[in-house]
Amino acid sequence: MTNSISTVTFLGYSIYSGDLRGFTVADKTLINTVNQYSYCIAEKDAAFKNALQQSDILLPDGIAIVAAVKLLNNQKIKKIAGADIHHFLLEDLNKKGGSCFYLGSSEATLDKIVARVSKEFPNIKINTFSPPFKTEFSAIENKQMVDAVNLFQPDVLFVGMTAPKQEKWSFEHKDQLNTKIICSIGAVFDFYAGTIVRPHPFWIQLRLEWFIRLVKEPKRMWKRYLYYGPVFIKIILEKKYTFF
Repeated sequence: MTNSISTVTFLGYSIYSGDLRGFTVADKTLINTVNQYSYCIAEKDAAFKNALQQSDILLPDGIAIVAAVKLLNNQKIKKIAGADIHHFLLEDLNKKGGSCFYLGSSEATLDKIVARVSKEFPNIKINTFSPPFKTEFSAIENKQMVDAVNLFQPDVLFVGMTAPKQEKWSFEHKDQLNTKIICSIGAVFDFYAGTIVRPHPFWIQLRLEWFIRLVKEPKRMWKRYLYYGPVFIKIILEKKYTFF
């Protein structure tokens, strides 16, 4: 159960429509994000779609989602990126002297995350675990990850395994994890570690973060924006208007 959570229903998803001020949760809470890319992928991946739909909080991480909600629902919501919820939760943990656990990425990236958190948020207790880099985990590997988290019992578990693996893993293991908040944030691990530089706030304010990421990483990002972008637009226009 969650408190102070306002949502908007959008194409079968319950998307968070508030902002991070006054953001509170109670009991175990699964936080995921949705953007145009993950929406399109979820339309072909039933397990991924279910994981997103079963989120306790589903954040609108993309200007395309924000625009689509405005077009179809005539409701205005704010983009909340994974980096935004990550920073918000770290600030909250620092004030309370809480703890967090980073599950995912490489040991080198995790070491950089630990160093930065320790410097910027000295009141936070932190631990990490780097799972093997593979498409699917074995039962033994899943148990190792769950055991590592539960031994530490963090207030917040950050999961960074890339979509859709991280969302499906978090949903499948939610009941086994001894933590208050499970937050899937993918690329934020690299952003925060500095292994990938997030675009300057200037571009983010102009709603052009996607374009700068495309320019910087064309091989990795072209399909997400240049292919799935038009696919998403077509889906939204077909929902709004009737084409024969």
